[in-house]
Amino acid sequence: MSHIYIYSPSGAVRDKAAFRRGVARLIALGHDVETDDSALSSHMRFAGDDDTRLVAIERAAASGADVALISRGGYGLSRLLPRLPYKAVAKSIERGTQFVGLSDFTAFQCALFAKTGATTWAGPAVGEDFGAEGGPDEIMEACFDDLLCGQGEGSGWRLPASDVPALATHLESRKRKAAAPGEEEGTALRLRKATLWGGNLSVLCSLVGTPYLPQVKGGILFLEDVNEHPYRIERQLTQLLYAGILGQQKAVLLGSFNRFSTTPHDRGYKLQTVVDWLRAQLRIPVLTGLPFGHVPTKVLLPFGQPVELMVQERDALLYWG
Repeated sequence: MSHIYIYSPSGAVRDKAAFRRGVARLIALGHDVETDDSALSSHMRFAGDDDTRLVAIERAAASGADVALISRGGYGLSRLLPRLPYKAVAKSIERGTQFVGLSDFTAFQCALFAKTGATTWAGPAVGEDFGAEGGPDEIMEACFDDLLCGQGEGSGWRLPASDVPALATHLESRKRKAAAPGEEEGTALRLRKATLWGGNLSVLCSLVGTPYLPQVKGGILFLEDVNEHPYRIERQLTQLLYAGILGQQKAVLLGSFNRFSTTPHDRGYKLQTVVDWLRAQLRIPVLTGLPFGHVPTKVLLPFGQPVELMVQERDALLYWG
């Protein structure tokens, strides 16, 4: 049994039924669930005013829980970055508390890593994931259980068939340029000792030019977003590209970009168009299909931890064990 502390650092919980289902599910799994006093607070679109949410974060850090889990994302953490209790959170992580979340939580993860180097986890939220109608996704739940048991060593996925030609082209290009020993081996890709970081694309872009964006070089950047048209996704990727951030990485991993609609005006312009364009701008592999984002099936990813990326044909594996 694990101690899970649930708090709301971002948007107000509007779907209280999903929140209650999520809490009930975690209890049914045998966990000791503690809910922050202000978890269901509401102030405009936020889960309480700024001071209320800051105190909630402080209580999460002081809880001694195995996992501090957000109720939901939304928006609100960016307002708090100058005032976050960085030292208290970092010490909490040293003592064994794992901070888990996604979406708006990206701002918290980036700032904490930039200020302290502490590792957090990109993963589920209470309402969206554990409180999903029909029950939580089995893969997500299994990954969360691995975290609680200390057994998680990596995550794998199957690349879309459309990635294969692009990866082959990259490997052939690197072979001609005499890549570093051990980086690429024949038809396989292997990247070692790369810091894994990233999260929500919109939130990440909002931190460019601030002291809250980590200065990661030679890392593996993972990205996802929701409710963003492909041209907006491209525009944000362009910002990261022109800011020199993408070119400093060893690889870019694209998770789920969903809940958008194209229009007749697009004339065939779609998400794959964006991916193809991005690959043409970079000399590093851009891989898609990462099971992460605003989707039921999501893996947990250690933000700020050194990982190894291995790809053989369509089988991809991130390993941090």
